[in-house]
Amino acid sequence: MKFPSIEWDEVKSLYERFVSMMRAGVDSKLLTGEFASRDLVKRVADVVWNSLTRSYYKDRAHLQSVYSFLTGNKLDCFGVAFAVTAGCQVLGKRDVHLALSEDHAWVVFGKDRTDTAEVTWHGKGNEDKRGRSVGDGVLARSWLYVAGKPVVCTRMMELAALVSSINPTLTSTIDVHEVAQMQHRLLWLLYDNGHLEAYPMALGNLGDLDEYMKISNCTENTEDSLLNDDGSKNSRPDSAALYVQAIRSARTHYDDRHVYPYTFQGGYYHRHKMYKEAFHAWACAGDVIRHYNYSRDDEEIYKEFAEIANELIPQLMKAESSGHSARSILKDPECFASLLRFYDGICKWEEGSQTPILHIGWAKPLVSTISKFDAEVRAQVHIVCNPDSEEPSEAKEVDTEDNKKDNDKWNNNSDNIEMSVREQLTMAVNSRPRVTLYSHKMAALKPLLLAERLNTHALQLQLTAQSQLQRPQAPAKRRDDDDHTPVAPTARAKRARRER
Repeated sequence: MKFPSIEWDEVKSLYERFVSMMRAGVDSKLLTGEFASRDLVKRVADVVWNSLTRSYYKDRAHLQSVYSFLTGNKLDCFGVAFAVTAGCQVLGKRDVHLALSEDHAWVVFGKDRTDTAEVTWHGKGNEDKRGRSVGDGVLARSWLYVAGKPVVCTRMMELAALVSSINPTLTSTIDVHEVAQMQHRLLWLLYDNGHLEAYPMALGNLGDLDEYMKISNCTENTEDSLLNDDGSKNSRPDSAALYVQAIRSARTHYDDRHVYPYTFQGGYYHRHKMYKEAFHAWACAGDVIRHYNYSRDDEEIYKEFAEIANELIPQLMKAESSGHSARSILKDPECFASLLRFYDGICKWEEGSQTPILHIGWAKPLVSTISKFDAEVRAQVHIVCNPDSEEPSEAKEVDTEDNKKDNDKWNNNSDNIEMSVREQLTMAVNSRPRVTLYSHKMAALKPLLLAERLNTHALQLQLTAQSQLQRPQAPAKRRDDDDHTPVAPTARAKRARRER
């Protein structure tokens, strides 16, 4: 089908209406000075907020742009933050920029862009935080504020955020391929010009889209290479490479405090039946989430971990246990070590939080999964318990590298037939996968985990200790939401809902 065109006169008219709205709603006294003030940012947020219909929209498609604001007075929470940023820009305050976590948005402003202000809601939207600093959320170790390491956008990255937030969903089961193709091409254009290098979420979205396009045979008009100035071509990375770039970006720019790059990668490996690699990626996601305290605002990442722990892992374990392959992950101690890291991260996330996570619905799949590893496989994992300290990320990287070197030495020791038995045994011990448990709950399970016969009842009791049989509740239904049909739990819908 032919993609619809838009007339410049319509764009110009909407732009002039937006500028007029901002100028009429903001007192000129707030516009003095070179940089924006907190009062100005709050006033612009109030102008946007008070123009909306009296509803909060969550997981609803096509409500993230200034267009939906001007034509329907509707915005999702990302759209409000984007509109506030645009409003400050048309008022001449170019220091105001969009800041994005993995499930929230706010603005930064000031000479050095170090001041922060809430401008939108999150979740149920009942609490008005407009104008406040996000410092309280950072101090509370909330994942929503990514330890004070958000993506602080340039103007082009703000455009990338808008493109990344496009949702091609038409109905609960149908995507519009033409919209997905447009999003795919625009993200590649932004990638080619270097605007996604510090934007892990957009890189992950591009990886998902690229895989989706190849599966859907929608790549016939998409170039797979970038034309350089000298006429030569550089091939574009595939989905797997994009996920690696997203992880590298999170580590380089954001102190490895973003979870989704690892869940993007884990999902990719799972879809391609690379289960050992998927376990490793999910374990890395657990390593990140352990730095936070769980709260009910973490609904999105809770659902992500719940799907991995209670659906994906049990399904793949069932598939693996039905065969008798010598290369099965059930016979790989490194997979068992990754599983422990993953759950240790979740348990540490739960510690110190007001709301428990590990109810019986989590404990049963975990115990079932552990029970599928034989005692001799579990015994090969060297478990270190360190529940009272936070290991610096630099030390963790050094430790991981040392373990890798030890493993390489052991794997190559067949070349040295003159090694003594003692030396070989020492090398064997050093080559065992090593995992450090930081949560009190998992550390207390060490004897049970390494026992020859698993006491599944005791495992379940300890995992659910001091936990309530309750999941985070979905946001209450609001008026104007009657026409909303829940999106089917597909990878496409999840990818779209992550950016709001």
